[in-house]
Amino acid sequence: MIPAAFDYRRAQSVDEAVGLLTEHGEDAKLLAGGHSLLPLMKLRLAAPSVLVDIGRLSDLSYVRANGDTVAIGALTRHRDLEISSVLHEHVPLLAHVAGQVGDPQVRHRGTIGGSLAHGDPASDLPAACLALGATFTMVGPQGEREIEAADFFQGFLETALGPDEVLTEIRVPKADGAGWSFQKFNRRAQDWAIVGVAAVAGSRPGIGLVNMGSVPLRATAVEAALAAGASASEAAAHAADGLDPPEDLNASPEYRRHLVRVLVRRALEEAGAA
Repeated sequence: MIPAAFDYRRAQSVDEAVGLLTEHGEDAKLLAGGHSLLPLMKLRLAAPSVLVDIGRLSDLSYVRANGDTVAIGALTRHRDLEISSVLHEHVPLLAHVAGQVGDPQVRHRGTIGGSLAHGDPASDLPAACLALGATFTMVGPQGEREIEAADFFQGFLETALGPDEVLTEIRVPKADGAGWSFQKFNRRAQDWAIVGVAAVAGSRPGIGLVNMGSVPLRATAVEAALAAGASASEAAAHAADGLDPPEDLNASPEYRRHLVRVLVRRALEEAGAA
């Protein structure tokens, strides 16, 4: 299908992008890689009157070690995450997950900021950021603010990012030496995951889930069980506790509950959790 008509503006800086968003309000949307927004526009599920293109803001594309964290520019492409030596050294889970997103065309154009701002519960990168305890930085008319990944995803395709704000940076704690795993079950290669699990072991275990609710989720019951000394198998039994997974053509809620327990157990065992 053909998107509805829209005006196109290319921002030369973050400040200019914020100004355009403020000027046009909720009728404006940011365009980076386009792999989240453009499909919605083609289906007429989104019809912004103004697109603000920030895809050429090269100062928002980087991966840098920064003390105890790794700082990632929001416009960093999935492929650049996949091959980043900094991530492979300090946060290998994130590099691996980026390499599982879509196909090579998507990975060479899509950005981590676009994936996170879209807030799709079926996306892989939000789950990885939840498991890793990431923090997001946003810039708006009132200046810069930070929010933890656990508080960022608020509803189906809804996030804490304001209509006049730009997601600029993702900060991920270094996970040197920590065990990790990413398990994803889909029917065909490159399909959305029916269920996915991103797991980090160690002193601060984190479990992020894909496609187990209306928002990207942490398996907090599993994390609590691990903190209390449960084994991987015992903790995985709590993977679906309190969750309301979706029903669609691929799976029933009951099947997803069963599958998430299996994948969490596998992830914890591979990560070396107790």
